[in-house]
Amino acid sequence: MAKVQITQVKSTIDRPERQKRTIQALGLGKINRTVEVELTASIAGMINKVNHLISVKEL
Repeated sequence: MAKVQITQVKSTIDRPERQKRTIQALGLGKINRTVEVELTASIAGMINKVNHLISVKEL
């Protein structure tokens, strides 16, 4: 599968608890923190739920 680079670009302050937990599950939590993950169906779903808080780049 393809790898993607996910960077958090917005804060989770004043966001629903569900979005905060999704950000934590992706391995993020602070602005400008970046992780590289395999693009699976579950990761794609998490990206879709918090796409307004993150930036995604395919590798």
